[in-house]
Amino acid sequence: MKFHEPKNLAFLNAGVITGAYAILFFMSVGIIFEHAFIHFYSFLALIVSSAVIFIIAYAIFLHTLEKFIYSKIRLIYKSIHSVKVGKREQPSHQPANNLIDNVREEVENWESEKQLEIEQLKRLEQYRREFIGNVSHELKTPLFNIQGYVSTLLDGGLEDPAVNREYLRRTEKSIERLVKILEDLDEISQLESGQMKLKITRFDIVGLTREVTELLEMKARKHEILLVLNDPGKPALVEGDKDKIRQVLTNIIDNSIRYGSRENGKTKITFFDMDENILTEITDNGIGIDPADLARVFERFYRTDRGRAATKKGKGLGLAIVKHIVEAHHQTINVRSTIGVGTTFGFTLKKA
Repeated sequence: MKFHEPKNLAFLNAGVITGAYAILFFMSVGIIFEHAFIHFYSFLALIVSSAVIFIIAYAIFLHTLEKFIYSKIRLIYKSIHSVKVGKREQPSHQPANNLIDNVREEVENWESEKQLEIEQLKRLEQYRREFIGNVSHELKTPLFNIQGYVSTLLDGGLEDPAVNREYLRRTEKSIERLVKILEDLDEISQLESGQMKLKITRFDIVGLTREVTELLEMKARKHEILLVLNDPGKPALVEGDKDKIRQVLTNIIDNSIRYGSRENGKTKITFFDMDENILTEITDNGIGIDPADLARVFERFYRTDRGRAATKKGKGLGLAIVKHIVEAHHQTINVRSTIGVGTTFGFTLKKA
């Protein structure tokens, strides 16, 4: 029996009052009239009066609980339920005998949901702080460089032919880096908001990858990285924005070169037929990514500690752009990695 239900609560309280009355009646009558309970009429009077008191008490308690207390609980329940399901969906009528259970369940569920929301907000706040700090750091470096070069030129370096052209060249390079950061941020913003329109065409992903590897060949040699293209021997036609996919390939392969092994370094590109899609995988034998960092490699400006130690170049925006481009094609990108063994990035494109 659930004693918090209105009828049961009313029954219990009425029983307690009736029992107390019966005891008092028995004691008081017994004291005043010593032999009163020898007669049948005394017991009958006790039973009748107790029954009347029980019925009256039960009715009063039930009415009070249902009209005053439970009406308020129903209002609280409806308010909670309305907030949870939205104003458009009205809560169904709940029986009074299940109301307390429903309210408790709703409150517990609501508490769990709000706790999850709080944790999510904390993570977002942490991400916001990190993002602002990273943006500040990335913009500060070229700005401070420009400030230093200009100050040197104004302090007399402008008249020195051996200094002015070199410092102007360095200033131009820093400005280009600053512009590239802002362009990348603008591109990510457009991709996230859906403002950037993709130019979907049919093209050969194998041929496009070959073009990208040829363009990066000199950089790979400089870093002593061998680029290996596993050519399937036939075109792999896909649908997508060719220029954007070129950017995806360039960013991933460039990352594999920068973070690749300095001894027998290798980057291998392989294609897999996945029925409706073509999977492209870029695998290197570089420093690898810590498991704790894998979930964050696609965040803007995020670079692992090992990545920062390996190179100070890069803005931490390349993989964020890659993820947004692939998702704009309604496809998936994933990464797997082992420390000291290497990293594999894979993305899919729909077959043409």
